[in-house]
Amino acid sequence: MKRILVALMALTLVVGLAGCGGGEESADTQGADQVNLGIIQIVEHPALDAAREGFLDVLEENGYADGEKLVVDYQNAQNDQGNLQTIARKLVQDESDLVLAIATPSAMTMANETSEIPILITAVTDPVSAKLVDSLEKPGTNVTGTTDMNPVKDQLALIQDIVGDVEKVGIIYNSSEINSQVQVDMADKAAPELGLELVKVTITASSEVMQAAQSLVGKVDAIYLPTDNMVISSLPAVLKVAEENQIPVVAGESNSVENGALATIGINYYELGRTTGEMALEIIDGKAPTEMPIQSQEGSDIVVNLKAAQAMGVEVPQEIIDKAAQVIE
Repeated sequence: MKRILVALMALTLVVGLAGCGGGEESADTQGADQVNLGIIQIVEHPALDAAREGFLDVLEENGYADGEKLVVDYQNAQNDQGNLQTIARKLVQDESDLVLAIATPSAMTMANETSEIPILITAVTDPVSAKLVDSLEKPGTNVTGTTDMNPVKDQLALIQDIVGDVEKVGIIYNSSEINSQVQVDMADKAAPELGLELVKVTITASSEVMQAAQSLVGKVDAIYLPTDNMVISSLPAVLKVAEENQIPVVAGESNSVENGALATIGINYYELGRTTGEMALEIIDGKAPTEMPIQSQEGSDIVVNLKAAQAMGVEVPQEIIDKAAQVIE
C-alpha cells in the first residue's frame, strides 16, 4: 500500500512539473515569436488606408508578416463614435500587444480605454491638443507615433499661386474633429496675412458634405479641404459640385489630389505610416513609448492633378508644374 501511495505521489509530481514546464514554454514562445497587433481606424479613405499600408509594409519587411510572426486585428469604425468605443474595448479585452490608432478620433478613444498597452498613432494632427501626450518631445504616456500637421498657410498660398486672383476661399469641416478645428484655426490666422477671406461651413455627418459644397457655389473663388476624416471620406461629393461649377479644390494631402482634387503641398501618408512602423519595431524590441518623441515627415511636396485642373477650368502655371514632385496627367 505504501509503495502504491509513493508511486502515485511521484506520478503526480512528475505530471505537475510537466504541466508547469509546458505553460512556461508556451508563454515564452508566444512572447518571442508572435506580436498581436490591433488596428483601430475611424473610417476608410485613401490617406488613412495609405498610412496603414505603409505601417504594415515596414513590419513585413522586418520579419513581421501578417499570419506569421504578426497577428493583425484590423477594425474600421465606419466613422461612428459608438463603433470606435466598442473596437477599443475589444482590443483591450483581447490583450493586444500593440495598437495602431489611425486618425485623431481613433487615438483619443483608444487612449481613454488603456494606459498600459503601447499605442502608436498616425494621421493625428495635434497630439498635444488632443491630450494624447504631454508634449511632442516627451509624450509621457503610453502613446507615441506620428503627426500629419499640415503647412496650412502654404496650402492656402498655393491656391493663389495656381488660380491667381482669389479673394474668398471656402472651407468644409467637421468642428467636432479636433484635428480639423486645429487646421481651421491655423487658416483663420493665415488668411488675413495672405489677403484672403474664409467662408466656413461645418458638417456633422458625411451625408451633409454635398449640401455644404453646394452652399459655397457663387460665394467663393476656391475651396480648401483640411485633412478632415468625415469630409475626405466623401470627397467625390465635393469634387462633383466643384467640377460642375468650375471651382478649384486644393486639399490638405496628396491622396485626395490623386483622387481628383486640384493640388496640394504637404505630406505623403504612406511614408508617414512607414515612419510609424519603424517606431513600432522599436517598441517590439522593448522601448517604452514615453521615451519616444512624436515624429513628422520632413519637407513638403507639391502634387498637381492636371486632369482635375481641366475639369475645374484651371490652367496650372508651368512654374508650379516644374516644381511639383508629382504631376498627375
